[in-house]
Amino acid sequence: MADPKEGMRLDKFLKVSRIIKRRQIANDVCDAGRVMVNGRSAKPSVRLKPGDEVSIEFGNGTVSFKVLSTVPSIRKEDADSMYQLLD
Repeated sequence: MADPKEGMRLDKFLKVSRIIKRRQIANDVCDAGRVMVNGRSAKPSVRLKPGDEVSIEFGNGTVSFKVLSTVPSIRKEDADSMYQLLD
């Protein structure tokens, strides 16, 4: 089993990276089954690590990105350096 301290929880990553504004909303989106990590439905507690691919269904579109880093906190201006958008 993986070390629980490895990586960052999905809900926290979505908030810290500012993909989703609040952690509770990130939890709700995950619980609704609208988030996939590496092609599998993901709960808020899934641990992300660099290289993971995440897809989120928003309205009638989907946002997909690759995790580049999982730093616990980052300046707002630098938050987009935590991920790379995919086509």
